[in-house]
Amino acid sequence: MADEFDDMYDTFSMLLDKCPPAETVKRLEQFGIDATTIRRIQERHEQQITRIRELEEPQTVIRGNRDTWYTGPRPGDRCWPALEQSLHDRGWSVSSAKTLDESSTRIMSLLDHPREPSFSTRGLALGYVQSGKTTNFTAVMAKAADRGYKLFIVLSGIHNGLRRQTQARLVSELVEPNPDLWSQLTGLDQDFVPPANPASFFGKSNRTHVLCVVKKNATVLRKLARWLEGASSYLENCPALIIDDEADQATVATKSINPLIRRIMEGLPRSAYIGYTASPFANLLIDPSAEDLYPRDFIVSLPKPTDHFGTEVLFGRYALDGEDPADVDDGYDMIRSVPETDIEYVRPLSRADVDGFAPEITETLREAVLYFWLVVAARRVRGTGNPHNTMLIHTSVNTSVHNSFRAPLEALRADTRASLDDTALVEELRRLWDNETGQVAAEDFGEVRVPFESLLSELPLALDSCRIIMDNSSSQDRLDYENGPVIAIAVGGNTLSRGLTLEGLSVSYFVRAVSAYDTLLQMGRWFGFRNGYADLPRTWMTDELAEWFRHLATVETEMRRDIDVYLHNPNETPLTFAVRLRTHPSLQVTAAAKMKGAVKAASSYGGKRVQTHCFHTDSAWLSQNLVAAQRLVSRVVANNAVAKENRSTEGRVLFRGVPHDVVLDFLGEYQFHEGSREKGAKLARENDAKLITDYIRKRVRNAGALRRWNIAIIGNPPKAPEDSHEFAPTVTVGRVTRARLALRADDKGEDFADIKTLMSRKDAAVDLPGDATGMTEQQIRDARRVQLPDTGLLVLYPIDKYSEPDRSKKLREPLDAEEHVIGVGIVFPEPDGPDSSVEPEYIAADLSGVQLEDFEEEELRLIEGEE
Repeated sequence: MADEFDDMYDTFSMLLDKCPPAETVKRLEQFGIDATTIRRIQERHEQQITRIRELEEPQTVIRGNRDTWYTGPRPGDRCWPALEQSLHDRGWSVSSAKTLDESSTRIMSLLDHPREPSFSTRGLALGYVQSGKTTNFTAVMAKAADRGYKLFIVLSGIHNGLRRQTQARLVSELVEPNPDLWSQLTGLDQDFVPPANPASFFGKSNRTHVLCVVKKNATVLRKLARWLEGASSYLENCPALIIDDEADQATVATKSINPLIRRIMEGLPRSAYIGYTASPFANLLIDPSAEDLYPRDFIVSLPKPTDHFGTEVLFGRYALDGEDPADVDDGYDMIRSVPETDIEYVRPLSRADVDGFAPEITETLREAVLYFWLVVAARRVRGTGNPHNTMLIHTSVNTSVHNSFRAPLEALRADTRASLDDTALVEELRRLWDNETGQVAAEDFGEVRVPFESLLSELPLALDSCRIIMDNSSSQDRLDYENGPVIAIAVGGNTLSRGLTLEGLSVSYFVRAVSAYDTLLQMGRWFGFRNGYADLPRTWMTDELAEWFRHLATVETEMRRDIDVYLHNPNETPLTFAVRLRTHPSLQVTAAAKMKGAVKAASSYGGKRVQTHCFHTDSAWLSQNLVAAQRLVSRVVANNAVAKENRSTEGRVLFRGVPHDVVLDFLGEYQFHEGSREKGAKLARENDAKLITDYIRKRVRNAGALRRWNIAIIGNPPKAPEDSHEFAPTVTVGRVTRARLALRADDKGEDFADIKTLMSRKDAAVDLPGDATGMTEQQIRDARRVQLPDTGLLVLYPIDKYSEPDRSKKLREPLDAEEHVIGVGIVFPEPDGPDSSVEPEYIAADLSGVQLEDFEEEELRLIEGEE
């Protein structure tokens, strides 16, 4: 009986390929299968659906019940098994292949059955830069093809290079393993050109799947839309899947591309649209109520692959609310500083300087190029990993600037090649190699350090085989990884800044001026996988850009944490999905045209922890904060109604029941750092005294909360007088050490220090009874809600002005301030009911002195322009 039931279930599964579930059940009834057996078949099908719905990864937020019919690959499928085999042949691990299988199955389960009479699905898949999004949507396409989707349109960025690379990938992984199953409307070197006879592709006699890979160019998409409209009589039974690669680029809020994509969908009665992006800022700001491409049906967060180098890994980030800053890493020591004084030699400072611009090989550019050749030689010694070796030089959007780099780079290569027997050069290379491999240990990445002597013999071939390539929209000599190993220094701009994978990228020299989160994130081509050479990548950039990337890593992590909140809430749908995006004083979130649907997001401090981590280091600024802290403590000591707990053995003092007006007066005197190193920056949101005091006043006025505060002083047990800090005659503790993040060479002597970490998790529980060691952030928050539901906590830290770092902290250096520093932490209770909110000001920076290249102008030219 079991075998008979299994046979009937297999029949049900095969019928499911031909018609939706409800119609499939009717057919079973027509076959004379009894109601009890049909119910058992439906129960097994529901079990399969539940298994997919409850996959741990990827997380999804969906509109309604979109888990309909797809239960995963089946025997007899051809496209997915062929792709899966090719992954194994390319060395994919079993776990990585399983993750891809599950994530693509989950996305496929959110699409409509191809035989539904009509549908227009819109979804979004969030990935990471250079993290395998193309492989993911290729897997979704393979599974959709196995189940009967007919037309596949891939919108592949705005550059020919990315379109060609995507076409090549899809042909290799979908078409070539099953050539009898596919027809192509585009080729490697040909974007869409309307064929004469649509019937040859969509007529009943043609059972192949149709592949079309097009740029997001108005002329091309207009041709495609017209051709599909001319083929409308054949498209009623043509289920289509549209994949929008780099879905935040050109798709959102453009005058032609956005309407053309919607026009193409309107011409396809059965269509599903999935946008793929690593920078979804613009997509999440689309007005959901408008007739647009907002992902109204589902949003999927793709898992971060193992061994992926992302923003946080390289640049570190700041702690988010609820995190213990000590648990947040500083990032790898792989970023090298380009002094601001170098910029004028590698990039025109204004448009007027473009004509006739002649770059110079600065000391840092020379160092970066020499290091690249050393890496090529070292990787030849290892003989593992990606066979390609690429260096990226990205200083400008202008193609004439790119071309001007050829002569000086060729000269540097020739001079280096001719001087390999020169003792001075050899010693220079040895120092560079020993310094870099000493700062980043190969063993930390499971690699073995290559001794300089071993790579020296490989250097001649590394130099001889290295090409200098100008890869831009006007060049003929482009990066081509399809015909054997590539060793190249690629100079370019927008063509290298989005989507395109720079194979074997190990060194980047990046000083491009940008103005938006998504542009900046996408230009980070150094993100991705570095199998076999994970210890070797380095990026040279200005300190300003490095700080922007650190901020962006914080924004990205916070955004994904917000998304995770929605993904784990069964009551949320994409139409209630409103992710907050932290702003920056010198960067836009995305282009202004893409933010028309955005609104201000109010902030609340309930349950949050605020702490200072940026400080000026000059005596005048620091002295004002020392005085403010002394006034506060003296005032508290003089108040007989305040209870004092002296924990001198711990170096801690606690005051309970301090009136809120005393705290407000202190916050009015204490100077918070602006939170940014950019010149002319306005007040940043991170430690905004006005927002904090407004919030306290609202809580006091509206809820009667925060009327009383506990104030803690956290130091060390006092030792010698010179190591102690006196807040008041009866309040003295030893100072604490907080080393700063290392200043780069160009910033030595700058009036700025970022300690990154001030409070520990335990400090947030200093006024709770018992020992908080081992308590989680949430446990501390819960304990405060029960024991101190209306009481705020203000913590003062006396920080030693010298603050030598621990030797193990390679990215730290002495604080070296002119005066001792007062750090401030504030812990707000989490309200049981509604919280008060304060509305942050929109912030902007004075950019009048900064020459930002007009990326939008270049982008619009490409997407609106004629082919």
